[in-house]
Amino acid sequence: MPLTLQSRLPHVGTTVFSTMSALAAQHGAVNLGQGFPDFACDRRLIDAVDAAMRADHNQYPLMTGVPALRQAVAAKIAALYGHPYDADREITITAGATQGILTALLAVVHPGDEVIVLEPCYDSYAPNIELAGGRVVRVPLSSSYRPDFERIAAALSPDTRAIVINTPHNPSATVWTEAEMRQLEALLAGSEVLVVSDEVYEHMVFDGGLHQSAARFPGLAERSFIVSSFGKTYHVTGWKVGYVAAPAALMAEFRKVHQYNVFTVNSPMQHGLAAYMADPAPYLQLPAFYQAKRDLFRAGLAATKLRLLPSEGSYFQCVDYSAISDMADAEFCAWLTREIGVAAIPMSAFSVEAPVQRVIRFCFAKTEATLQQALGKLAQL
Repeated sequence: MPLTLQSRLPHVGTTVFSTMSALAAQHGAVNLGQGFPDFACDRRLIDAVDAAMRADHNQYPLMTGVPALRQAVAAKIAALYGHPYDADREITITAGATQGILTALLAVVHPGDEVIVLEPCYDSYAPNIELAGGRVVRVPLSSSYRPDFERIAAALSPDTRAIVINTPHNPSATVWTEAEMRQLEALLAGSEVLVVSDEVYEHMVFDGGLHQSAARFPGLAERSFIVSSFGKTYHVTGWKVGYVAAPAALMAEFRKVHQYNVFTVNSPMQHGLAAYMADPAPYLQLPAFYQAKRDLFRAGLAATKLRLLPSEGSYFQCVDYSAISDMADAEFCAWLTREIGVAAIPMSAFSVEAPVQRVIRFCFAKTEATLQQALGKLAQL
């Protein structure tokens, strides 16, 4: 007899990222869908990891992470955002940012708790909440992908345990302003609501803007798990190393879960990253590095019928294709891959309840040659 299995995630199937990457490979399309670079990382980082391996840093590190790396993260946050996290009690190294988000939610969400997500949003948030036994409360962003505080306030209830925020934002490439962060701080003041702040694109803010980390705002820092990613910052997404910063009481609960779902993270990568972070230039130069790619890509897209949406941060560019087609966005992305030879991601992949929009997302974390190849094909539009 076949086994009877009740799925923990009955509505989850293959992600659109896997689907579009497979379709791109099938048709030989330029893949601007899934968000990862197609260029190499700094060879000095490879050398630092190689040196760590040769120095025999190949056994389990501390559960919380290599001390030197935690100290480097705490120093960076203090320098950039002015908040002094204790490296021993308030920083944990994670197996990527996605694990950090899941672990934070598992640590504090109990069955029946409500967690607010702002749609469209990264596709792991809702399944993570459901795995913790929580109830997802979906609040749409505004039509320009900004937080709608009236709707957020209306969604708050006695059962609200947390809210997940993301800036710079995936998929829309918007960046929260200082005023918006202060509005959230004021809204949550006096409540028991926690914040999971996804800041993996923290070093990719353009046009002279500043990343408004939750760490900058005392009323948010005291209730926030702040999540970031070495993979995004240093072009090594396949390493799956990130970190979480949180007040000691929250971090103590986080580590209770972390030690049983991961325990600890790749040792030589941690030692290599710690050595590499001694020089802040690579992440301080990142805004200019990605802005150059953004500007090149936007200049090429401007010659098409695609309407450019703002790209304030991250390495994404969204476009409105309604002047070209009235197809649904998933159908349009499939057509674009098959017929034009460029893969993108439909905005509907990041939302359940948001209204229909003819908007798709490109990733410009690519070499200039890749971007020019894609633009040559998109010029047909």
